[in-house]
Amino acid sequence: MTFSDKTKRAAGWFEERLGLGGVREFIAHKTVPVHSATMWYYFGGITLFLFVIQVLTGILLLLYYRPTTSEAYESVQFIVTRVQFGWLVRSIHSWSANLMILAAFIHMFSVVFLRSYRRPREVTWLSGITLLGLSLGFGFSGYLLPWNTISYFATKVGTDMAASVPVIGPPLARFLRGGDDVGGATLTRFFGFHVAVLPGVTTLVLMLHLLLVQKFGISSPPKTEEEYRRRGDRIPQMQFFPNFFLRELMAWYAALAVLGSLAAIFPWELGSKADPFAAAPAGIRPEWYFLAPFYTLKLLPSHIWIIEGELLGLIGFGLLAVFWVALPFWATNREGMERTKLVTGAGVALIAYLATFSALGYWR
Repeated sequence: MTFSDKTKRAAGWFEERLGLGGVREFIAHKTVPVHSATMWYYFGGITLFLFVIQVLTGILLLLYYRPTTSEAYESVQFIVTRVQFGWLVRSIHSWSANLMILAAFIHMFSVVFLRSYRRPREVTWLSGITLLGLSLGFGFSGYLLPWNTISYFATKVGTDMAASVPVIGPPLARFLRGGDDVGGATLTRFFGFHVAVLPGVTTLVLMLHLLLVQKFGISSPPKTEEEYRRRGDRIPQMQFFPNFFLRELMAWYAALAVLGSLAAIFPWELGSKADPFAAAPAGIRPEWYFLAPFYTLKLLPSHIWIIEGELLGLIGFGLLAVFWVALPFWATNREGMERTKLVTGAGVALIAYLATFSALGYWR
């Protein structure tokens, strides 16, 4: 029996038991629209790729990490100083977390400006926003795990903000902390969220999101559709496999190059061990993706009329979040016409706010 015959026999064996014919048929007919904005489609895949990097490097770090206040800092210190290439693995894990959130934000805004949230993709948008929220949850929970000074006091500030939320704030903060203040119970809970709860929920939502993307396909911008409709042509389609897949692979390679360069040239610092009895260091601030709301709350006066300034700010952020999550439902009017200028204006305004206040929060 020749090698070719053995290969065919093995393929037939797997086909009989796994039924891969449907998968091959799906891949053979899946296409991606080709137009001037096609490049923005790659950021969804880049976000997924960086999430996989997070999982793999997180598993490696778990081999040595110990989630207790007496050993957390020392275990991370052991990883970066004694374990071979441990510093690089930790640096890749930290940098990939930041790049993943950045790619997720870019992907979200590309969906907005390309109008990819339109009917019947409303649930796809909602699942994507949920994934972005989970990514921020990963960042918030993982930030405390090294148990250093910056992460301790940043987490204290974050949970204090949660405690300011009306009605549900105090019990929410107590649930997150595992008590009245940030301590050992907080570290244990954040570790559980980071390595078990959030990955499990993220996997389920990610599967739903990918299923919806496959079901409804990739949307084309309305202007592009209208332009080709006037010309009597159809939007050119690129075969997903191998054409788009190979281009996506090159995007992953570029993301890996950026990630590797940042991790090697700018290793993630560990800092000093947290001391709950010490005073908070000057200029304490959260990670960049929380800087805009953090700095906004700092600018608000203690009281606005009869309402606490921080409470009013949190209410405003809550309303803004609801407004943004519901975008597919207010982006069209009752006659089904798209509010294109309103959506574009809202997207540009949100980007300008996040960029400006994040920069101010970093430099001041």
